[in-house]
Amino acid sequence: MSPRRNRPRGGAVKSAKAARNGIAAHRDDEDRGGRERFGLERTEDWRGEEWAVRQISGGAALKHYRCPGCDQEIPPGVPHVVAWPLLGDVDDRRHWHRACWNARDRRTARLQRSRNAPRY
Repeated sequence: MSPRRNRPRGGAVKSAKAARNGIAAHRDDEDRGGRERFGLERTEDWRGEEWAVRQISGGAALKHYRCPGCDQEIPPGVPHVVAWPLLGDVDDRRHWHRACWNARDRRTARLQRSRNAPRY
């Protein structure tokens, strides 16, 4: 038999209080201590433009992508980041390694592909 918890779990108590008070249980990024939730978009400023950024889990990554930060392939099953300009189109989405996205101002692709090279 496993030992019993002597204190209530924090999430259940907070959710119950929020439901009683009519407050949504959804917390902002600041409330979560900077942890990222997968699949939810956030906006970031980069190069004077607003970018929508979404974390993709390894289980949701099903295709091969090419990271614009390091020009390396992102294989299926690897968690990564999808970013696109907020005012952009679906074709403007780019799949980045997390480290490449975090270092995007310090890192550029050293290899330049030709115009007719695949862009997956």
